[in-house]
Amino acid sequence: MKLSRRGVIQAAAALGAVQVLGCASSPKAGPGPATGDDKGEAPGKPLNILILGGTRFLGPALVQAAQARGHTLTLFNRGKSNPGLFPEVEKLQGDRDPNKGEGLKALAGRKWDAVIDTSGYVPRIVKASAELLAPNVGQYVFISSVSVYKEMTKKDLNESDAVGTLPDETVEEVGETSYGPLKALCEKAAEAALPGRTLNIRPGLIVGPDDGSDRFTYWPLRVAKGGEVLAPGDGEDPVQVIDARDLAAFIIRNVERRTAGIFNVTGPLKPMNMKGMLEDIQKATGSDARFTWVDTAFLDQQKVTAFADMPAWVPRTGPESGIGAVSIARATQAGLATRPLGDTVRDTLTWFHGLPPDRQEKLRSGLSADREKEVLAAWHQAKGTAKAG
Repeated sequence: MKLSRRGVIQAAAALGAVQVLGCASSPKAGPGPATGDDKGEAPGKPLNILILGGTRFLGPALVQAAQARGHTLTLFNRGKSNPGLFPEVEKLQGDRDPNKGEGLKALAGRKWDAVIDTSGYVPRIVKASAELLAPNVGQYVFISSVSVYKEMTKKDLNESDAVGTLPDETVEEVGETSYGPLKALCEKAAEAALPGRTLNIRPGLIVGPDDGSDRFTYWPLRVAKGGEVLAPGDGEDPVQVIDARDLAAFIIRNVERRTAGIFNVTGPLKPMNMKGMLEDIQKATGSDARFTWVDTAFLDQQKVTAFADMPAWVPRTGPESGIGAVSIARATQAGLATRPLGDTVRDTLTWFHGLPPDRQEKLRSGLSADREKEVLAAWHQAKGTAKAG
């Protein structure tokens, strides 16, 4: 089964202030601590940090993590997404594209200790901000993706593995085949502008409160509902997720340390498979859900796609099988810590149930209830036919 990257691309929009395919998130801050890897380490001296974006999903988590450790924030964005969020924080308006409107003019001549780029998807755009800021910032942090890797079937992908490429590097359309290579080119652009001062973060599937894509939220909601739940594969496929608040804490800690280099950042720290994830969700929700595991070949026949129809799931034998089992050894050594999945599940449900009713009725990932029943009925019928034969 081929992994549908639709969910990956839609989810990317929720990381910053730009919108790729219309995915929006709530302006409400997620519950729970914003610093998942404090480990008792005291903050360093207060820093002035610029965030390009900052008002959607990972952005607010970064603001909260930085504020909790005494840092001063400035947000640069178009002022269109959640403009009332963080009234105490300085906000500068402009456009990431220097050819649109006032472009990056609001950043000219200003100095910051570090900049965190949550909203870069096109290398030309990242190059413009990185080159402009290079003389006046100490560090450039670029939020990339584990989707950059070329050989996605490889297990334990690490930061030295080859990244994907494009035949035409001037392409700027973010699509299923270009998303990863474009992110890799963005990393390259940032490093070229600030050699030795760039921190490239490659997250896995980012989850938790404020996730406007529902690419993980589907499972806590579905499991909490109870009854027979369609579960993909045989339960042994590896899966990795990272709570946005833990990702933000890792980033802010390494801004304080002036860390440079490339890090895969996902979780949990110990390997997890799909069965383990769903059982942890069941435990956290106290649900009576019954999991019916439906094999990959049958789901393929039913046109049920990995990651989009079955969020977070990637078959371990497919062409993108490595995306659920990347190495996080470097990040762990650099202080990565992840909260228990149950905490993320409960906080995600609390956030989601606080959204407007019309939003709650329209999940943006996963199977509809009717479609799930249809596939389960077909699966049971196929099993019955096989036994009768």
